[in-house]
Amino acid sequence: MKRFKQNLDADDLSKHLDLDTRSALRDPDRKSASGSMKVMGIFVAALILFSVLFSVNVVLRDPPSDAVFETSKAAVLEVEPRKGLEDQFSQSVKVPEDKLLGGLLADGFDEGYCVSRYQSASYRKELPYRPSSYLISKLRSYEALHKRCGPYTKAYNKTLEQLKSGHGTSSLDCNYVVWISFSGLGNRILTLASVFLYALLTNRVLLVDPGVDMVDLFCEPFPEVSWFLPTDFPLKDQFNSLDQKSPHCYGKMLKTSNFTNSDDSVRPSFVYLHLAHDYDDQDKLFFCNQDQAFLERIPWLIMKTDNYFVPSLFLIPSFEQELHKLFPRKETAFHFLGRYLFHPTNVVWGLITRYYQAYLAKADERIGIQIRVFDTGIGPFEHVFDQILSCALKEKLLPELNRQDFIVSPSGNPKSKAVMMTSLSSGYSEKLRDMYWEHPTVTGEVVGIFQPSHEEYQQTEKHTHNRKAWAEMYLLSLTDVLVTSSWSTFGYVAQSLGGLTPWILYKPENSTAPNPPCRRAMSMEPCFHAPPFYDCKAKTGIDTGALVPHVRHCEDMSWGLKLVDRYDEF
Repeated sequence: MKRFKQNLDADDLSKHLDLDTRSALRDPDRKSASGSMKVMGIFVAALILFSVLFSVNVVLRDPPSDAVFETSKAAVLEVEPRKGLEDQFSQSVKVPEDKLLGGLLADGFDEGYCVSRYQSASYRKELPYRPSSYLISKLRSYEALHKRCGPYTKAYNKTLEQLKSGHGTSSLDCNYVVWISFSGLGNRILTLASVFLYALLTNRVLLVDPGVDMVDLFCEPFPEVSWFLPTDFPLKDQFNSLDQKSPHCYGKMLKTSNFTNSDDSVRPSFVYLHLAHDYDDQDKLFFCNQDQAFLERIPWLIMKTDNYFVPSLFLIPSFEQELHKLFPRKETAFHFLGRYLFHPTNVVWGLITRYYQAYLAKADERIGIQIRVFDTGIGPFEHVFDQILSCALKEKLLPELNRQDFIVSPSGNPKSKAVMMTSLSSGYSEKLRDMYWEHPTVTGEVVGIFQPSHEEYQQTEKHTHNRKAWAEMYLLSLTDVLVTSSWSTFGYVAQSLGGLTPWILYKPENSTAPNPPCRRAMSMEPCFHAPPFYDCKAKTGIDTGALVPHVRHCEDMSWGLKLVDRYDEF
């Protein structure tokens, strides 16, 4: 059949050529005028005919199988393994010009592996402050140290041998501080930033216990060498049992011996630092100069904490000058540490960007309201809702409702406000949403109320719960205005990452909404909930919130400490 078709087409073509030839012989003038055009047309027709015949022949002889398409797809993925991943995030948001955040971030990372690292700046307003040149230089120096001393390097393996021996008998090139994954996600983010700053100040390498979900939530922040503690680390099995009674606990060592005066020949290979909320007076001596002088000789420090202890580092005299150069503006400490360290993994970044584009991106103003209720019982609670609404209206964060008219005609184009609320309960957002749906605003502004999730109760060890929690902290940090709850580390992370000075909801007492309902924070810094109150020189109790102007007591916790800059105003 194929040969018949080919012969038929060839005969037709021959007849066509014969007719043209005869016509040209009968009319020489026509030949001279149009001969060249006909030759060209015949040539093109022949090419088309040949292409069709060839394609039909190949298809009929050997039709393509699924394996061909699979092989083709595999070849494309193998050549460009990251392209599709990057494209799904870059359709509406491009990588910004200042993707390195003024030099805070290092260049050269695989952008497909962690899209958020360089793309996140596109979702934020430019802040009025920049990282100091000294901080940038310190971070580059740390990255070089981490590359030289990180997991499985020669220096790491050498130090590991000494750790296994049980004695720190010789001076080594690399010293380490190991952060144990402990407590809820907000606490972990704050404490990890604290331990990293301590590593910068003491020239140590930070190694992170991955716990159950740290790898799932956060990208690697340092180039080339991982920050995660290897699974074969010799002390890893002891992490859960380390406490104040452990023989290597620094506080216990101080109770049982004059340990800081011992010579280097008998120093331990590691010391456990218990800096959790229940630590005692001996544990708190970590924040004294003399004790730091001893600890700097210990190659391995293992730390467990649920406190953001950065404010107390500013009170250690040997760190004071270095910290001033790192952070000339004190309240930017966590902001820069957090923007440097904590980049959502692609799975979390997808949650963030999809929600932002769907509900927040087109609004004229984005308002975040973070609700954390410490009352027992089943919410939502009426007094909590009354407090939220009172704060938002009093501070003019939300417009008043017009309960008299059905429609209010705004002058000009009505502005839109997107309110993103986070809470374990959906009741607060549902009630606020119904109010702004059922009544117009006196200004004619359009208000939308959104809540990404409502998990009902905290599920610290659940992967999907923590993914959503991290996504919601990050989304709150992308708002223009923020309201947070007292004592909440969730809110602390959001405000500091976003460079936002929030309105803080006072903690209700006796199921009654406080009056006033909220106040503006002194700074965007988190609060250190359990600071020491001790004068290391005088060896007596002292108010550590009154020693220096840039460390003050927190607005939401009177005994807590936080870093401030605008202290003259409060």
